[in-house]
Amino acid sequence: MSRLADFVRILGRGPSRARSLTRDEAREAMTLILSGEAEREAVGALLMLMRYRGETAAEIAGFVDAARAGLGDWAQVSADLDWPSYAAGRSRGLPWFLLSAKLVAGAGYRTVLHGWNSHQGTGADVRAALAGLDIPVADTPAVLADALDGSRIAYLPLEGLSPDLFDLLRLRDSLGLRSAVNTVLRVLNPCRAPAGVQGVFHPPYRDLQQEAALLLGQPRVMILKGGGGEFERHPSKSVDLYGVLDGVAVSETAMPLTADKRRLADTAPDARDLPALWRGDLDDPFAEAVVTGTAAAALLAAGHAGDMALAQREAVRLWRNRADPERKCA
Repeated sequence: MSRLADFVRILGRGPSRARSLTRDEAREAMTLILSGEAEREAVGALLMLMRYRGETAAEIAGFVDAARAGLGDWAQVSADLDWPSYAAGRSRGLPWFLLSAKLVAGAGYRTVLHGWNSHQGTGADVRAALAGLDIPVADTPAVLADALDGSRIAYLPLEGLSPDLFDLLRLRDSLGLRSAVNTVLRVLNPCRAPAGVQGVFHPPYRDLQQEAALLLGQPRVMILKGGGGEFERHPSKSVDLYGVLDGVAVSETAMPLTADKRRLADTAPDARDLPALWRGDLDDPFAEAVVTGTAAAALLAAGHAGDMALAQREAVRLWRNRADPERKCA
């Protein structure tokens, strides 16, 4: 097996000789990293060179290949929809997308939320909102399977999913910049769900993650630029959707749902608003549009509807009937 320095050399040996890693090289490099045999300095150098050059879909796919090989029994858990949550930023508002995920799970899709978030403002913390929404937390495959059997939705903390990947992600604290690991985690899909959703903060990553999904054979996925990088649709803007549907690359633009020009973080976040909106105790049409618009894109990914217009109508119907189990799937 090569040393990690060999792959650093490929990326950084000069303008005329440097190149990106092939998928096989990226797989070997990440295998070395996750084995604990690579020098910490070489890991940082590799990740920062990739950031400087711009990671490729082949490199992301190779990293995912290696990461999945070390995940053990997670792939044995039956899931329908993969929902990564790795956004960071103090400017985020409430994680309304959690209600969207609940809505999709209520339509019968076993939904796995997984992630880790840093620099979250008060009220915007994803994990702090879970208990109030009755979304269970699972840190072993057995607990996750039981939670999905019971609630059809669960949250999987990254440090429970893979302590090694969690450690790699936390390198950002030392390096000061995001790395390809952030992209890998969004594409990882640890339970190999046939459908997935992915958020990005920077628009070019939509193309990158779409191409990586194709290389990895992901049947269905929807990708959008969302609040703080989450898969969360802004309802007063047109939103470009990128993805894969039945193995074919697709893209379309979803039109605005409301004339309300509010930003997602315009109001001071109050985590109590999330369960209040779900119960019907809070009247906020803008927030409802965030929830149904995001759920519609997820329903499209899951194959619940053939296009965004149909998916949006279905999401609104599910929202109106969310307290009536018999009418949700009518």
